[in-house]
Amino acid sequence: MLNINFFTFNVFEENTYIIINEKKQCWIVDPGMYDKRETQKLIAFITDKQLQPQAIINTHCHLDHVFGVQALVDTYKIPFGIHQMELPVLAMAENSSAMFGVPFSGTPKPTFFIKEGEPLKLGDDTLQVFHTPGHSPGSISFYYKPGNWLISGDVLFQGSIGRTDLPGGNFDTLIKSIRTHLFTLPSETKVLSGHGPETFIGEEKKYNPFLK
Repeated sequence: MLNINFFTFNVFEENTYIIINEKKQCWIVDPGMYDKRETQKLIAFITDKQLQPQAIINTHCHLDHVFGVQALVDTYKIPFGIHQMELPVLAMAENSSAMFGVPFSGTPKPTFFIKEGEPLKLGDDTLQVFHTPGHSPGSISFYYKPGNWLISGDVLFQGSIGRTDLPGGNFDTLIKSIRTHLFTLPSETKVLSGHGPETFIGEEKKYNPFLK
């Protein structure tokens, strides 16, 4: 059974998730640590819990979700996986940092690609992968059926959806991704977003103003 912990990092208040199995192996999702203090906080948690990082898996590659990738690659010598359609977004990270006035250099390089329909295995546990474009071309969401939770990245938030005005974004595509993938899940599925508090599929079906 997988357990999940999260931290909120950087000026964009991005949620970084750590997925842990019973053998203390873990995945790190969207590491957003911006400075040394934030990086040390995450590493201290991993050390204190005696975790064994296996890989970094990103829902997408906007600046605030990749700040901490290289530090973890350097520390743990672990692979970094994204959807292949996120390569252009990742390549724009340094230019995006200038636009937002947040210095960043040393864009990380992915070492494997994550595909819809090819489950991710951590020991005996499996995550289902949905390709959910619209916020960015290669946005993906991770669903864990036994735990009844979904990591949605910046696709779906409590009462809101991801912005679509950045390069590669498309409103209609995003709405289609939510309706054809996320809204097919059970209503009690917990949604763990890239920003803000958790929510539930049933709540968003009823009350999300963008999806009425």
